[in-house]
Amino acid sequence: MKRSVVCLQALSVFLSLALPALGQFTADEVAERAKWEVFLSEAPIVKSEHVGEGVTSPWKLFLEKDGVRRAGAWKNVNKKLHKGVLDSWKYEIAAYRIDKLIGLDMVPPVVERVFRGKPGSLVLWIDFKYSLLEIMEQKIGFPKKAFEALPGLNNLYYIWGSLVANDDPTQQNIRYTSDWRMIFIDHSRAFRSDKLYSEKLVFGANGIKRRQTDDSPFLFSRCPRALYERIKALDLASLRQAVGPYLAPAEIESVLARRKLLVAEIEDLIKKNGEDKVLY
Repeated sequence: MKRSVVCLQALSVFLSLALPALGQFTADEVAERAKWEVFLSEAPIVKSEHVGEGVTSPWKLFLEKDGVRRAGAWKNVNKKLHKGVLDSWKYEIAAYRIDKLIGLDMVPPVVERVFRGKPGSLVLWIDFKYSLLEIMEQKIGFPKKAFEALPGLNNLYYIWGSLVANDDPTQQNIRYTSDWRMIFIDHSRAFRSDKLYSEKLVFGANGIKRRQTDDSPFLFSRCPRALYERIKALDLASLRQAVGPYLAPAEIESVLARRKLLVAEIEDLIKKNGEDKVLY
């Protein structure tokens, strides 16, 4: 079974009991994003080390300025893989900027930063307690309170993955904080723009990804109203302004094509089940 399918099926099992909510970074953390963007861009690098995990060969950079010391994960991968898939550091920045644009608030701050004479993406290092891989391998159970506070994350995950065409998730890239908030990292293989990914969503009723057990789709059934409205409001001008330096015109057009498909699927759910059952 392919790695991404294993991850998706495990995610469905672990999150199927969760309740709905929007955003996993707190309001205070969201308010500080601009501060961390400046810090990541300008703080001197005082130490660096190669990160052992990850196929994109990232570095952990330690930065310090005005008595503040934080770390960031830096990568500058930019290469074509199988079937024309592009693995690019630029997609990390594009994902973060779109996360801000739609108010998802589940992607850590990312900026462009030169290291060893090369441009790359530098994402703020978040202290995670577990990855989904560790939860699976160690058979760690979610605390009861976590189910009350961490909700319908499968819906958010599928909606987000559909919008940015991230169809290569790994169990390492879904992380949980010590208080069981879920954060998304690693989008360097997102933003597929070939015909298939402009005409279909990765997830959903007619999604590209299917369960290998019974060929059923990975469905989403609910969506925060604020997220739905912001996705619906995405247009060429707003995307160009947010991600113009990091996505090619065809990739931006593909995001808009998926936005249209995503909105149509949510509207279809509303027609079938009623607005109060879908939007919250």
